[in-house]
Amino acid sequence: MLKTVGHFIAEQNLLEKGDKVLVALSGGADSVALLHIFISLKEEYDFEIYAAHFNHGIRGEEADRDEEFVRALCERQGISLYHEKADVPSIASKTGESAELCGRNLRYGFLEKAARGLGGAKIATAHHRDDNAETVLWNLTRGAGIGGLSGIPVRRDHIIRPLLCVSRGEIEEYCRENGLMYVTDSTNLSDDYTRNKLRHQVMPVLGELNPSVGESIANTSAVMREADEYFNQISEKELNNAKTSYGYDCGSLLRLEPIVLKYAVKKVLENARAPVDFRHIALIIEAMRRNGAVNLGGGFTASCAQGILRIVPDTLGTEQFCVPLIEYLQTHGTRVTIRDGKLFEVVPKIDADSEKINNLLLNHGIPCDIISCDTLIRCRRAGDTFTDRRRGVTKTLKKLMNELKIPRELRDTIPVIANGSTILWIQGVGTSAQGKADLTRDGEYIIIGG
Repeated sequence: MLKTVGHFIAEQNLLEKGDKVLVALSGGADSVALLHIFISLKEEYDFEIYAAHFNHGIRGEEADRDEEFVRALCERQGISLYHEKADVPSIASKTGESAELCGRNLRYGFLEKAARGLGGAKIATAHHRDDNAETVLWNLTRGAGIGGLSGIPVRRDHIIRPLLCVSRGEIEEYCRENGLMYVTDSTNLSDDYTRNKLRHQVMPVLGELNPSVGESIANTSAVMREADEYFNQISEKELNNAKTSYGYDCGSLLRLEPIVLKYAVKKVLENARAPVDFRHIALIIEAMRRNGAVNLGGGFTASCAQGILRIVPDTLGTEQFCVPLIEYLQTHGTRVTIRDGKLFEVVPKIDADSEKINNLLLNHGIPCDIISCDTLIRCRRAGDTFTDRRRGVTKTLKKLMNELKIPRELRDTIPVIANGSTILWIQGVGTSAQGKADLTRDGEYIIIGG
């Protein structure tokens, strides 16, 4: 098995010479075998090995026994051990999570913290081929898509799983051959947890139909993973093409193949860190066709107004702001001085040539001599008007925002600079006729934004 895992590590490029590796060490057969394999490969890869143990506080004395076993093992091997204990049942009752999910989140949080403390170590977990099969089956029962049927990834960022190429039986045989002692988690022997039911009841039946069921599922999940990566790449490209100033063009997205469209919407949700499920994706696609909206829960709404898809936090636009511009300019903006028709001084200095600074002045520069104590940077108000600096046409701010297709839920969050109801500048639009800079006239100007 050592040769198989070593080949898998090289094939998947999981380790490089000089790496720091943090082994998630529970004390069970899987993690003990993983630690032994790393020790065997240490000379070949010249990496540093560390271990981390998380006590879930669920099994009382048995959990303490496991922790002591891990501590003694690491002392014998001369390996530094990071350890932490938490009362997972108590924490789960407060968060509303299941004990399984809460424990997983706390455990990975602990591993991430320990890896950062080592200056960026790779985290190695002992998931194996049978774990992958159980994950695929569990995701299948919940109605997963291609991503869910991809199983456990060999690598996710800096987390690596070198044992996914071998079965639980092979790991136990490896431990016997090498005289490795390990502890057994009593909760793994019961059917109280979802994964245990799959392990003890479903997998044996499937094994009767196909003795190589774990390997077969692994092969299928590998194909699914390739397909998932492909559709993710295609959807990313199509999202970039559909990107607008305020979201994504619904028309462009709706012309995509159905599966690419679903991936694209899923990616929009993920990018916004909003809840993701198949029901939401289907509802959003329908809302895109009729300019509707979908409450996603978790404090998010999918808005498809004016042909633009956006994922909007429910709190967006609830805070009003209004600050005197003179006060705002104490910490913001770039002051530019023009003398004899040329740039004389730029404070603070910006990394741009004269042509770029001139363009910024023309589009976002406001003459200092029109700024008074009554000039405000604020959100829009009823009655605000904006005069186009090029054509001299005056419109209400509401009409201008309609023409620019600025989503309604964003309009109260866009800063404007105004003297009374006369708008001098709008973020993302630039200066008005009243606020524009005249570079033929010497004076001081403020560049607000670009």
